[in-house]
Amino acid sequence: MRAIVAKRVDRGDADLDEIKELARAAGHEVVGELTQTREEDAAYGFGEGKVEELAALTVDRDAEAVIVDNRLGPYQTYNIGGKLPEGVEVVDRFTLILDIFGQRARTRKAQLQVELAELRYELPRAEAKTSLAKRDERPGFMGLGEYDESRERDIKNQIADIKRELDSIADKEATRRERRRESGFDLVALAGYTNAGKSTLMRRLAADLDVDENEDRHPDLETTAESEDRLFTTLGTTTRRADTGRRDVLLTDTVGFVSDLPHWLVESFESTLDSVYHADLVLLVVDASEPVEEMREKLVTCHDTLYERNEAPIVTVLNKIDRVDDDEFAEKREALSALAPNPVAVSGLTGERVDELRDRIERELPDWQFERLVLPVSDDAMSLVSWVHDHGNVEAEEYEGEQLTLEFEAPPSVVERARAKAGDLAAVESV
Repeated sequence: MRAIVAKRVDRGDADLDEIKELARAAGHEVVGELTQTREEDAAYGFGEGKVEELAALTVDRDAEAVIVDNRLGPYQTYNIGGKLPEGVEVVDRFTLILDIFGQRARTRKAQLQVELAELRYELPRAEAKTSLAKRDERPGFMGLGEYDESRERDIKNQIADIKRELDSIADKEATRRERRRESGFDLVALAGYTNAGKSTLMRRLAADLDVDENEDRHPDLETTAESEDRLFTTLGTTTRRADTGRRDVLLTDTVGFVSDLPHWLVESFESTLDSVYHADLVLLVVDASEPVEEMREKLVTCHDTLYERNEAPIVTVLNKIDRVDDDEFAEKREALSALAPNPVAVSGLTGERVDELRDRIERELPDWQFERLVLPVSDDAMSLVSWVHDHGNVEAEEYEGEQLTLEFEAPPSVVERARAKAGDLAAVESV
């Protein structure tokens, strides 16, 4: 669809780069752009004269949509639409983002989250659309259909139903996380803005294609983590085994942040962010090739989102260093030292310094416990030894006569289970 992008700012110059990327991500062809610097107009957002200029531009460029990089109220949307040629759609920033989410939602969980966000966006507009539709000669509001008095109640009921289903999915995922920890896995989450290179970095760290969930496999566990240069490629979550050395790590890639998201949209995707909030370690990935002010703004937003609920250590990963020369990178690192005091610099694309990131992951993960077990030599004891090898790091395995000594490090949950198994073996031996 051919589209004009437009943006109003109170002061300074309007930046259209991100909205153009978003428009292209949604499948639009950007054929024109328009900006205005002035206070917001209650009726149109823009000044009325600027809206008339926008209408002329849509005719000149044969545009089918106008994408506004601002939050438009229902009356403003209606008024702008009234100035445009018939059939030209008015899309604000958040409607565009929801459209992209809808296109990328491949799993039941992602589809529910998109639907929840759409309903939360629509709810405060339902009453306005009703009144506008009644006074408008055309049916419905901007071609969106009739709204009767029960529409608001229907939306609230739908929101409640979706939240219940998402809560059920969240409960199953919480159980899965605990089962993974009990199996000796550390949980590491990738967070950051969209297009920071999280999926590319994940492919570099991955030890295999995906996590075998057997019959309990959750649909959000994709077999691949896409790494295309487009916004919102990763909408659901992708979990893979990661090769970091001696630790067994599950690495989860999540939906990327995007600037200026309203709280209702963030809340709609809260269950996806649970994989970040409940991780043992968070890797906050930042695109090091961006201007330093943009990097700073994104770091502040990410910190506000993550530190509010996250208890795990957060390591800043400055990615895409292959696109930055040494002097420029040094200046950026110094400028951001207050927000990222000890970052790891890598290139997920080329693999440069990724080994340093693996070492850092090992150091930042929760400490393992040391344990020493003395066991009677038997088939059951050998099964326990094999299990410890799979779930921990064996430092010594010595055999003397009819007993063996096993020294190892492992997560506390694994140590506890190993002790219990060893206790069972000792009880059997004494019978």
